[in-house]
Amino acid sequence: MLPINPLELGPPRGYSNGMLAPTGGRLLFVAGQIGWNQEQELVGKDFVKQFRQALRNVAVVVRTAGGTPENLARLTIFVTDKELYIKKLAAVGKAYRGVMGKHFPAMSLVEVKSLLEPGALVEIEGTAVLPS
Repeated sequence: MLPINPLELGPPRGYSNGMLAPTGGRLLFVAGQIGWNQEQELVGKDFVKQFRQALRNVAVVVRTAGGTPENLARLTIFVTDKELYIKKLAAVGKAYRGVMGKHFPAMSLVEVKSLLEPGALVEIEGTAVLPS
């Protein structure tokens, strides 16, 4: 994958403005993942713990399909409290790098009123381009 970051947009921080997928790659659409474990129980009420687990769950789907987190081209992060996300940004960044390393796909953050699962604070969906 090739990050596309036009100079006219300034340097992005923690994301890429675009990701160019290689020809012949296979698309994998990862459904929204929340911060729950294998027993489908939330890992707690802490935002950062839920964020880390949700991102790990996205990575597990990608690995199960034969890819790696570096194959993720896009992430959409849904949060129930944007201010909490901003307040915890340093810890969120550390959790992100623990799962994704220094791979920063195109990303969007969307604040929503609530998520389907009671107690869920974050949900992450993704699109990956796997090698053919």
